[in-house]
Amino acid sequence: MDKRLLDILCCPVSKVPVRPLTRNELEALNSAIGAGQVQTVAGVAIGEALAEGLITTDRKVIYRVEDGIPVMLPEEGIGTLQLRDFPAAA
Repeated sequence: MDKRLLDILCCPVSKVPVRPLTRNELEALNSAIGAGQVQTVAGVAIGEALAEGLITTDRKVIYRVEDGIPVMLPEEGIGTLQLRDFPAAA
């Protein structure tokens, strides 16, 4: 993802900046998705693993990236509180 774009993106609700998911975070998220345990903020089940994602710097919300395009819609966010084995902050 373009560094300049990443520098200006933020959560549309909280306005907290975002950063790319680490490999460990992405693996934990995709594991939970595979187990059918992940929903968007709007309550829609996530059925497909993410190839890429962005997470708010406060680690509360994840946004998927599709074909290099961030999907920053409030209802498409994925709350991290539902992820039991999500890695702790570094």
